[in-house]
Amino acid sequence: MTLLHIDSSADLAADSVTRTLTDLYATTWRAAHTNGTHHHRDLSADPVPPLTPAYTTLGRRVEREGFVPPDKVPALIENAAEEREWQLTLPLLTELRSADTVLLGVPMYNLSVPASLKAWIDRVTFPGAFTDPDSGESLLRGTRVVVLMARGGGYGHGAPLEHCDFQTPYLRAYFGRLGVAPDNLHLVAAELTRIDVLPQLAGLEHLAADSLSRARATVTELAAA
Repeated sequence: MTLLHIDSSADLAADSVTRTLTDLYATTWRAAHTNGTHHHRDLSADPVPPLTPAYTTLGRRVEREGFVPPDKVPALIENAAEEREWQLTLPLLTELRSADTVLLGVPMYNLSVPASLKAWIDRVTFPGAFTDPDSGESLLRGTRVVVLMARGGGYGHGAPLEHCDFQTPYLRAYFGRLGVAPDNLHLVAAELTRIDVLPQLAGLEHLAADSLSRARATVTELAAA
């Protein structure tokens, strides 16, 4: 069993709810899977470079060939810039393709996901990278994806700002289109995580505590499975 653990928060561990939750998941997972392999990638400390024209040119060339698998891509590379883009991309694809479980720590930044995570998403979404060349099915259909989210305010079901949550629907749609089976996609959110610094949230401390407690319980249950 292989766990790919990705953090995207710009906060230090002591200040980050998502890093605390992913650490709880990883610690629980390692205890339950003593022979498992745990890979950690910190997108804030080690950012994924943004795409360049060489990446998109190579990607379109691959698409015209019918979405060839990654091991066939080098034969389509035409220059040093494309080679550099492929060398930046291939390790990320390999990590994702080989993971049994993908664990993502995703704080809400400006109603959506951090730019560090979006850069990773843009790069790993390379044409044909997750398509079985024989069956045409997604290679990630059996991959378990656990997304641990944090929101400074309240964006859950029934909250006044529910319509401003572009984090949950985006991640659900993205991994769905990538081919992850609905039953294998788990999105867990801790709400009101900035209760200590936002005066307008005063009086909601009990709701914040309940939300974090539920998130921790769900994380522990998912990781032990």
